[in-house]
Parts: sequence; C-alpha cells; structure tokens
Amino acid sequence: MEPSQRHISYRPLRTPKAAAFAGLVFAVLQIASYWLMQSSLPAEALNEEELVQFALDLHLSLNLSPFAGIAFLWFLGVLRDRLGHLEDQFFSTLFFGSGVLYLAMTFVSAAIAGGLLTVFAVDPDLLFNSEILIFGRAMIYKFNNVYAIRMAGMFMIVLGTIWVRTGLMPRLLAIVTYLTALSLIIGISFYPWTTLFFPGWVFLISAYILALNYRYKQRDGVTLAG
Repeated sequence: MEPSQRHISYRPLRTPKAAAFAGLVFAVLQIASYWLMQSSLPAEALNEEELVQFALDLHLSLNLSPFAGIAFLWFLGVLRDRLGHLEDQFFSTLFFGSGVLYLAMTFVSAAIAGGLLTVFAVDPDLLFNSEILIFGRAMIYKFNNVYAIRMAGMFMIVLGTIWVRTGLMPRLLAIVTYLTALSLIIGISFYPWTTLFFPGWVFLISAYILALNYRYKQRDGVTLAG
C-alpha cells in the first residue's frame, strides 16, 4: 500500500495534555474522601442526628473514591510516559504493582465502608448495638493504614530510586520522596492522619510536572517565534 493510501486513523497515541492535571485531581479528591471517611466512623455516636450526619459524610466519601482512583491511574500513566525509553522492567514492575495494589486496597476499604452504610440504612440499631461497627472500622483501618499506605510508601521509594538513577527529576525532589515515604511507613503506626502525606506528595509532583510542561511550552514558543 502506498503511503498516500494509508488510512488516516493510523496515528501514534499521544499522552493527553489534560493528563498532567490528574495528580492534582487525585490529591484533592483523595484527601476529601479520606477525611470524610475517618470522621464518619467515630468510636462512639452521641445521638441520632450525629449518626445521620455521619452517614451523609460517608456516602459522599464513597462517591468521591472511584473518581480519585481513576485520576490516580491517569497519574500513573503520566509518570510512565515521562520515563519513556528509560523504563526498566524490574523497577517498572515494582512501581506499577505497588501503585495498583495501593489503589485496590483503598477501594476494598471503601467497599467495607459502603457495607456499613447499607447496614445503617436498614437498621441503625443493629449497626451500633453490635460488633459490626467495630469489625468494619478495624477492617477499614487495616486496609488503609497497614497495607495500602505501606504500598504507597513502596511506590514512592521505587519512584525515587528511578528518578535518582535516570535523573528525570531533581535529586532534592527524590530526597523529599524518600523522606515522605519513610514518614508514611513508620509514622502511620503513631498518627493515622499521616495517610494524607501521600496525596499531598502526589499534588507536589503533579504541580512540578505541570510547571515543567509550561516552561517547555514557553521555551518552544520563543524558539518558534525567533
């Protein structure tokens, strides 16, 4: 087939420009979702009005969680796109695997919270006058603060190592990544809200990538104009 006869649909895929905003979206949604989920499952409920408010907050948290997960997958895509031909099979397996495991376990904890919400809708007394709430809270805590957050720490350590070896990111940013990862892995045992460090770090990395993209765009524009 002659080049002029090739179908116009055969074009290489390019990373969407909007993908760079995915990390910012994930950070905002994940912080809001986690905050609402934690505050919606108190150790004790004082009265019926508070229980209803807790249920509404939890419902909102569960609605935000899937969109945060979608944005995180886009963020993964942006990071892999920046690696390009420098991507290594060993480090990429650890990087992608730990990221997907983190996301999967946050979804599992959200599903458990959804189950508690369903029980509350059917019979509030059954939820708060039995061990169901205690068991559900323990499961959510274990998935979020023991397993998922340590996978997030693994994700950050691998990514920081990739950046140090390839030079794709400044060494200072890699050091910040290592320190934040250690804070997650160790600090989560003492302070549950340490979980918010991860979406905060994603926000920082995404903002830096957007700044780089803007700088390159401005430089290319100046070059073309000259």
